[in-house]
Amino acid sequence: MTHDTANLSPQDALVAIMISVSMSDDNVRTSELVAIQQAVNYLPIFADYDVSRIKVVSRITADLFEEEEGLDALFGIVRAALPEHLYETAYALACDVAAADGALYQPELRLLEEIRYELKIDRLHAAAIERGARARHLAE
Repeated sequence: MTHDTANLSPQDALVAIMISVSMSDDNVRTSELVAIQQAVNYLPIFADYDVSRIKVVSRITADLFEEEEGLDALFGIVRAALPEHLYETAYALACDVAAADGALYQPELRLLEEIRYELKIDRLHAAAIERGARARHLAE
């Protein structure tokens, strides 16, 4: 990988988590991209975020997904860039992206489980976050 990952911001780390969930099943859906864009456009954590960084972070994430130990590297980068108090925010954003198309696929579920583990999200908190995402993305 030729990208400089040492200077990723906490917002970049959040974007990387969202992108990784979208990419997890090898089918990046429009609804997932819209969910990412809406989060970046409207959430206070992204108020001063340079949206042109999304392309950079997308490329880094895609490159990591092609590496044998890329997921481990991604989590290392995320933990290095993201303050611990934003771990639940990262998980909530991941759940929103996973739920954006109205269906959860096995690769997404496995990645969400890995995110919970890597970011040490308490199971009870994770369940509440998941329930909120499900409620926000119900079609009817």
